[in-house]
Amino acid sequence: MKSSLRIQSTLGLLFRPCAVSAPVTAPGLNAHARWAHNPAARLPLIPKPTPFVPDVNTFLTLIGRDLKQHADKFPTWEALFTLTTDQLRELGVEPPRARRYLLRWRQRFREGKFGIGGDLKHVENGVAYLKISEKEVTPTRTARKVVNVPANKKVEEVPKGECARVKGYKIKGVSTIVGPYALPVKKGVSKLAITEGMWEDKRGHKVDGGERRCAEVRFKRGVAERKALREKMGFY
Repeated sequence: MKSSLRIQSTLGLLFRPCAVSAPVTAPGLNAHARWAHNPAARLPLIPKPTPFVPDVNTFLTLIGRDLKQHADKFPTWEALFTLTTDQLRELGVEPPRARRYLLRWRQRFREGKFGIGGDLKHVENGVAYLKISEKEVTPTRTARKVVNVPANKKVEEVPKGECARVKGYKIKGVSTIVGPYALPVKKGVSKLAITEGMWEDKRGHKVDGGERRCAEVRFKRGVAERKALREKMGFY
């Protein structure tokens, strides 16, 4: 009897379904997998300056909100993109919304999400020239676009690979280039100069104290108006 029980228990161990163990991986593989599937992780921590944004002062000038006043607190381009929010606070970048705004624009720049003019290649002393490029498509139709070329060169003299369409600008009439901050120079030519606040995100205007205080502000104003009306009618 005892021997039969031992046989049954042994058979039970043999035929017991095995639990599927988790695959064993090296400690670093999971981190690499997360990195591969996270687009933000593949972005360079310190992006390269562009012809339109070559230094710290220009970057802070473009994004506006008086952040240009803090330019001397960033000794290098690398410092601008590596300082943490706590370090920015210690340097005196105030108020907190200014730090958040700066961090937000840093991330946009890493992602290549520039403002007006950020994709221009031919810039000299903070000024870029825009000209009209014409290409004959059919005997009766000519395609035209606004391109960025060096100031002392004609459109025909610039290689096609360096003569890309400029975003945000179009041709009005025969030879007028229109778009944000475009200043006409002569027929078919405009210039774009770096101006403070060109990329600034404009803040909304609070009406009656904003959403949180709107009801309270309107109630108090109504009380004051009714009181003034009663005084005018001689009830007080």
